[in-house]
Amino acid sequence: MPFALSIGLLILDQITKAIVVAKMPIGVIHKRIFGDFIWLVHVRNTGAAFSIGADSSVAVRIIVLILLPLAVMALVSWAIASKKMILHGAQRWFAAGILGGGMGTICDRIFRFDEGVVDFVSVNVYGLFGMDRWPTFNVSDSCVVVFVILLALSMLFEKKGDKEKER
Repeated sequence: MPFALSIGLLILDQITKAIVVAKMPIGVIHKRIFGDFIWLVHVRNTGAAFSIGADSSVAVRIIVLILLPLAVMALVSWAIASKKMILHGAQRWFAAGILGGGMGTICDRIFRFDEGVVDFVSVNVYGLFGMDRWPTFNVSDSCVVVFVILLALSMLFEKKGDKEKER
C-alpha cells in the first residue's frame, strides 16, 4: 500500500506542473500570496537542489541527476517492499513519500531534460542564510523534504522494542 502514496504524489506533482506550464509564462510572478511572502512563479532548473550542477555537461547530468537517483529510488523501493522489515510501520510510508517526490523530479529530468525541472513556489526568507528568497521549488521537492524529516524523526525517536514488535 505505501506505493499507492508514491504514485499519488507523483500524479499530484505532475498535475501541478502541467497547470504551471499551461497557465504561467516562464519568469513572471503569476500570483503573490501574503504580500511578498509567497510567489507563484514559473522557473526551470536543469540542475539539482539550489541549481547545483545546472551548468554541467550532458554526461554528468545524466549520471548524477538521473542514473544515480534512479539507483537510490530502486534501493528505497526495495527497503519499502523488503520482507526483512528494514523499515517498519510509518517508516515505510515516509519512505514511499520520498519515493513519490523523487519520481516527480526524475520524470522532469528525463522528459524535460533540456528545459529543466518545473519549479513554481518561491518563499521570502528575509535574509536567512544570506538569501532574500528560498530557491524556487515544487510539490515533489516538498514531498522529499517533508518525508525525509519525518523518516529521520521516526528513526531518531524509535524505541528499541518497536522493531521487534513489528517483526
